[in-house]
Amino acid sequence: MSFTLHANLAKDCIELGQLELCRVLLMNDCQFPWLILVPERENISEIHELSADDQLQLMRESCYISEKLAEVFQADKMNVAALGNIVPQLHLHHVVRYKTDKAWPAPIWGKFEAMPYSAAALDKVLIKINNFIVPSIKLN
Repeated sequence: MSFTLHANLAKDCIELGQLELCRVLLMNDCQFPWLILVPERENISEIHELSADDQLQLMRESCYISEKLAEVFQADKMNVAALGNIVPQLHLHHVVRYKTDKAWPAPIWGKFEAMPYSAAALDKVLIKINNFIVPSIKLN
């Protein structure tokens, strides 16, 4: 079965690796540490459309990513959401939030234009993230 990442996700994100079910993307916006999980299943826009096994695996992977992001970036709160209003392909946002960030306590969606990472800032964030994103990691 082939899988094609939605063009908007490909344009707005940096591919980091692969978990058992999901492709792991970094949103190219330095204002918030922000990963996106995309289950590699064609024509799926809602979590309930996944098989029962894939639903459980998505939850495992989402919890793993949330826990690691919160730990590594010392989050005050993790925002996890599957919106899909613009990009219909199922994807879960995992955004690190701080009580001091520019959007707190409001949601970040649509508030600010993305600010792409500089090369130096990207290197710094990738060092932190690559410690827990390992290609083909299996979470059971």
